[in-house]
Amino acid sequence: MSGSPDRSVRRRTFVLGVSAAAGTAALAGTARAAAFGWSDDGANYVVDTSADLVFKVSKSNGDLTSLVYRGTEYQGYGGMNSHIESGLGTSTVSIRQSGSTILISVAYGTLRHYYAARSGENNIYLWTNKADTSVSATRYILRVKKGLFLNDEPDSYTYAPTTIEASDVFAKSDGQTRSKHYAKRRVTDYDYVGWSAGGVGLWIVRSNHEKASGGPFYRSLLRHQSADGGGLYEILYYGQNQTEAQRFGLQGPYVIAFTDGGPPSSSLFPGTLTTSWADSLGMSGYVGASGRGKVAGVGITGRNTAYPYTVGLANSAAQYWGSARASDGWFSIGGVLPGTYTLTVFKGELAVYTGSVTVTAGGTTTLNTIAIPSSNDPGNASAIWRIGDWNGTPSGFKNADLMTYAHPSDVRAAAWTGNVVIGNNETASFPCYLWKDVNSGLLVYFRLTAAQAAAAHTLRIGVTTAYANGRPQIGVNDWTSAIPSPPTQPGTRSLTNGSYRGNNHTFTYSVPASAWLTDTGQYNVLKIDVVSGSGSTGYLSAGTSIDAIDLLA
Repeated sequence: MSGSPDRSVRRRTFVLGVSAAAGTAALAGTARAAAFGWSDDGANYVVDTSADLVFKVSKSNGDLTSLVYRGTEYQGYGGMNSHIESGLGTSTVSIRQSGSTILISVAYGTLRHYYAARSGENNIYLWTNKADTSVSATRYILRVKKGLFLNDEPDSYTYAPTTIEASDVFAKSDGQTRSKHYAKRRVTDYDYVGWSAGGVGLWIVRSNHEKASGGPFYRSLLRHQSADGGGLYEILYYGQNQTEAQRFGLQGPYVIAFTDGGPPSSSLFPGTLTTSWADSLGMSGYVGASGRGKVAGVGITGRNTAYPYTVGLANSAAQYWGSARASDGWFSIGGVLPGTYTLTVFKGELAVYTGSVTVTAGGTTTLNTIAIPSSNDPGNASAIWRIGDWNGTPSGFKNADLMTYAHPSDVRAAAWTGNVVIGNNETASFPCYLWKDVNSGLLVYFRLTAAQAAAAHTLRIGVTTAYANGRPQIGVNDWTSAIPSPPTQPGTRSLTNGSYRGNNHTFTYSVPASAWLTDTGQYNVLKIDVVSGSGSTGYLSAGTSIDAIDLLA
């Protein structure tokens, strides 16, 4: 966010290769010096930015029908245009020029969408105002012609010979898997996505996602490649593994940006982009800088400095976040719409503090030092043994990193079965996901001292999401726990779609002293089963993602 000294750490870029022929084609055009303005070709409004970019927008439905940069057409694959969703129906489309700005407005039912161009810039600024659920989800997809940017990156969507799940997860002949869902990055990890080669860069710079849902750690579609071409996404709301209700209102700007091959200008990044020139354009729902406020925190105590901390603001109307400075926990979040927000401090992705803050237009709400109670961080509890870290993610567990960009059946995944021995690389040996039909019944072996075996203990299992109400039931030697109630979790696919991000929940089990073995030379055996009456088979059976497991002292 604007004002955070740690922002540069969070910036990420996606840069992909292109064939030499395509690179040559991309440079075929020459620099242009046409006058800034627009025309009407009968079917489209044609905008010339007076730089190297000319684009067209359909007068009938608001599609982006042409995107010519330096004389090369980039728009379109499979005969499809670029647009909101899969394309709007018949819409009311209008255009007007105000000095050095051209604004195209699209009205479709209650939805409003805008394209803006500025004289001398190779950028298109976009805003989308979704007022209700009459449009099921909100995305903008920039469809790029085939042959211009070819790649086979882990987070790309390639048509492979075998469909292995639904109609959107595929297996290549070498056993690797691909899906458009495998974004690999969380929203907070990137400012833009796109491709670069041959002296041309084509990017979508994301918005600040204030009207999106899911928070800073949400994962969604970023881009894809196929035999027909490629797509770049700006996802403003997506239902897949969603933890929050949908928000409504004007979202943007997000920017389609051409460059000479390098990354887009940092002045376009969310949190740094200023659009005072847009204040007078009359876009529905637009709130300029003067109508927004700021939250600043002088510090956060009680942190574990081995982990990054994020501060999030959320209410039913908007969401924001910013990084806490590693040295003292200072943070600053700007550009916030007025209102009262729940403030959450995250250790990694685990909420360890919540409070409330009110933001006023034109003002800065300064917070005194936030003190995180020691009991709020489960990692502070004294444990006999612990598998994993309490950070709200399955990081460190077997296959955890791979699962953000691959299907569990991927040839690169280590075996999902296999038992675990405490003291023998237990975290890396423990699978990040457990399924009822795949690896339920996993065993953990551990020894206790005589004093430890003489007392009752609490065993905790932290999870980050679950599919089909999958939850752990445990047994210790001859003792078996009750079946716990399922916590609230997203209702869609998650574990096979590259996302472990649901609602963090901790299951606690009170294990009586009578359950332990009294012979200190023998291993106690913990059995973890996944129970549920829902789900299908295999990797679509009921399952859950693991954050940490420990036996408290």
